[in-house]
Amino acid sequence: MPSLTRLYEEQGQSVWLDNLTRPYLQDNTLFRLVNHGVRGVTANPTIVANAIESSDAYDQQFHSLITGGHTVEDAYWHLVITDVIDALRILRPTFDNSRSDGFVSIEVAPECAHDTEATKTSARTLHERIHEPNLLVKIPATGPGVRAIEAMIGEGRSINVTLIFSLARYRQVLEAYLSGLETLARRGGDLSGVHSVASFFVSRVDSEVDHRLEKLGADEALALRGRAAVAQAKLAYRLFRDAHTGARWERLADRGAHVQRPLWASTSTKNPHYPDTLYVDNLIGPDTVNTLTESTMRAFEDHGTVARTIDVGGAEAQEVMHAIAEAGVNMDDVGDTLETDGIAAFQAAFTHVLGTLDAKTHALSDR
Repeated sequence: MPSLTRLYEEQGQSVWLDNLTRPYLQDNTLFRLVNHGVRGVTANPTIVANAIESSDAYDQQFHSLITGGHTVEDAYWHLVITDVIDALRILRPTFDNSRSDGFVSIEVAPECAHDTEATKTSARTLHERIHEPNLLVKIPATGPGVRAIEAMIGEGRSINVTLIFSLARYRQVLEAYLSGLETLARRGGDLSGVHSVASFFVSRVDSEVDHRLEKLGADEALALRGRAAVAQAKLAYRLFRDAHTGARWERLADRGAHVQRPLWASTSTKNPHYPDTLYVDNLIGPDTVNTLTESTMRAFEDHGTVARTIDVGGAEAQEVMHAIAEAGVNMDDVGDTLETDGIAAFQAAFTHVLGTLDAKTHALSDR
């Protein structure tokens, strides 16, 4: 039977949970999942907002913060950071035993996405407030975000680069990581203390590309539906391998640098006609992470396949991407669209949860 442990032990792929809520922490769900083979946790502003809005588990702490004079936004960050710290403690043994997993991610404020300096300030603040070695601060891979990522790596900070949707942007992310490590090396820093993953989003790519192929309508275009995301991820893995070989990388590795692992994100299928383990079975390989929802974990353990697939069919992946371009779909434009949509969705979730919390402050004042 497929299992998360087999994925790691046989194929070198780590499974992280794509969820973090206080009820998971309070009822030991996260602890049980870690014992079951989960090796890290990711979340995003939408997940965090849904957690706070759908549970009363945060109310007591929130009330205490507000009556203590905190603003709504400051109280929000206290709520989130409390959960992250609790999760970090649960994952710390995994980190201590591996030095490659056991991470928990927290994202910079969404409004920073297009402001390099604001992103740097937010990332530094989070690292200072949560001073744990297994913390990853998530920074979106916008143009300004990539510049902030390079700077943060150069300061010796561990980063989860998120919202990567295109090979063009991924190349920039890889360069930012290497350049940041080189800066840190020149400063005499400890490269072995820096960890990073590059979160390459998958299912959303198929959703957007399929939509464009359907608008084109030609039989050749329609035949390409459901193939872009896996093909692009396989080519991204090739870029990852290329970036972590050769003299430049060896100089950094000799100083203790860790590879920046690709993390496959958004791996639950959004099209009900596609297999529910499509973005797990086809993206298995060493030095990778797949962040899964509980439902996708269960599906994989029920009928998934543990086999190295990430570098199988590389030539076919290239052909698929070429055919998609020939059909009239510009993948760089797809990436730009999805990046814009992703930032907007996170900002909307952040704004909405602050509104929900603000309404709770009024309810408090009416008592």
